[in-house]
Amino acid sequence: MKDTIMKISRILRKLPIGVRRFVLRDQRGNAMVELALGVTLCSTLIVGAAEFGWLAYQSIEVSNAARAGVQYGAQSRTDAAATANVQTAATQDAPDVSGITATASHFCQCSNGGTSTCAVTDCSTSRIIYYVQVNTSATVKPLVTLPLLPKSYALIGKAIMRVEQ
Repeated sequence: MKDTIMKISRILRKLPIGVRRFVLRDQRGNAMVELALGVTLCSTLIVGAAEFGWLAYQSIEVSNAARAGVQYGAQSRTDAAATANVQTAATQDAPDVSGITATASHFCQCSNGGTSTCAVTDCSTSRIIYYVQVNTSATVKPLVTLPLLPKSYALIGKAIMRVEQ
């Protein structure tokens, strides 16, 4: 760097004073360079913000799909046991997300905190509380692929809700 500055300084010293002043004061093209740098930076920020917003929207869709599935299953014990219907309710809640998958399950717990297999005889001193759980997942590709960012994102959603008794 120092050598380059020294070389430029030597070249400028060889020029006549009038030319030297003109070269040092000439600012033609500065505005164009500033505009090019500013537009590049702003467009990069706008594309990044749009990409981040789109991925956030997809993530919210996946989480909301899990919530919709448990809301369907939490209506009754019969609905909670119908895992295929719960999964369908979850996947239909996110039509904008391609390739969304949902897995539904139900489990029980004794009201005193003990474990239960959902058998009527499990909780002799307390009552059985039924729960339904839905896990959703989707792999989303970004709208714009950037060199340092992943080519796809794995989004997951999980919801657990108590079943109406």
